[in-house]
Amino acid sequence: MSPEAERAEVFEPADGTVPSLRAQLWAETMRGHGDPHQTGLVRAHAASHARVGPGRTVDRLAREAYEREVLRPGATLAEGAGHRARPEEPDPERTCFERDRDRVVHSTAFRRLAGKTQVVVHPTDHQRTRLTHALEVAQIATSIARGVGVNATLADAIALGHDCGHGPGGHASEDAFDAFVPGGFDHGPWGADVSLADLNLCAETLDGIRNHSWSRPAPTTVEGEIVSWADRIAYCAHDLEDAVHAGIVAADEIPAVVAEVAGRTRREQLGHFVRAVVRAVEEHGEVGMAADSAAALASLRAFNYERIYVRPESLAQSHAVVRVLQALVEHFAARPDALPATVVRTDDHVRDAVTYVAGMTDRFAFDLAVRDLGWDAALLPHPAER
Repeated sequence: MSPEAERAEVFEPADGTVPSLRAQLWAETMRGHGDPHQTGLVRAHAASHARVGPGRTVDRLAREAYEREVLRPGATLAEGAGHRARPEEPDPERTCFERDRDRVVHSTAFRRLAGKTQVVVHPTDHQRTRLTHALEVAQIATSIARGVGVNATLADAIALGHDCGHGPGGHASEDAFDAFVPGGFDHGPWGADVSLADLNLCAETLDGIRNHSWSRPAPTTVEGEIVSWADRIAYCAHDLEDAVHAGIVAADEIPAVVAEVAGRTRREQLGHFVRAVVRAVEEHGEVGMAADSAAALASLRAFNYERIYVRPESLAQSHAVVRVLQALVEHFAARPDALPATVVRTDDHVRDAVTYVAGMTDRFAFDLAVRDLGWDAALLPHPAER
């Protein structure tokens, strides 16, 4: 087919209307841009001039060799296909932890974080969701990992997956599911052992996800320990920023120790706390934070807890979340045939119901309660405002 015929083909809408100039310009890129040198190469841009010099593709083996040469002792090195519950062949291009990161990013559980509460149900504008929180934790974790010379890719994979076990409605979902899960519901183990189980992630990645919370056993890798700090640094700083923007608190109300040590803005606080962890690793050879910086972080967390998380409006929101989620679990536990085919069935109908409800986004759960349970919309969780 001639170039003219190809252009006519992509420009001619099925309904015979004349496409706009924008649509025509976009359509011209449908097949990419040909090669003026007749080498058979198709380019994204007509005037492409990006070139690389002599060399070879940096495949998995080259990346693994680079890690062995550059990363410091104690870093977790990628090795072949990785330590997985179900053995796999190594990927030709990606290390095992790069592969894990990609699997998390493409997973349903990760995408659903966009519709799950970080602090405020039904976030608006710039307020964080679980997804944006995970991205910020990953940025902080990789910054620290690179700064201290350990495996930033493993830290990235753990950070991106660390909250995939959260249910809808924020931390209140854990309170809701506690009544149905022996020993209580913990989003870390649930994420590693349920939400992401089908991804067959490396043992090191799963360990970091399972044990990122400070109340859990220590992760077995230095990268997992870094994510534990990155998570707390991220949510302390960005939850405060969201609260300031929402008018819940004022920046000049934060404790003096926080302002004096780490600053008043998210940017200042993140910079200080990231550098504090890097310095601690350099000075002590393990992941932690000097006492003055740790005290400032603890004060910030305590301030957020009192002024944001347990203020009356937030507690009312949490109680509403608990009621609706427990009603959904009871509904599906009593009607296992109503569960979709995507839910892996076991002999435990209650656990199956928790698995289904925990995977829901906020909106899906609340809409389902209204549609299938006849839930009064006035009793649904609403944004906690000042």
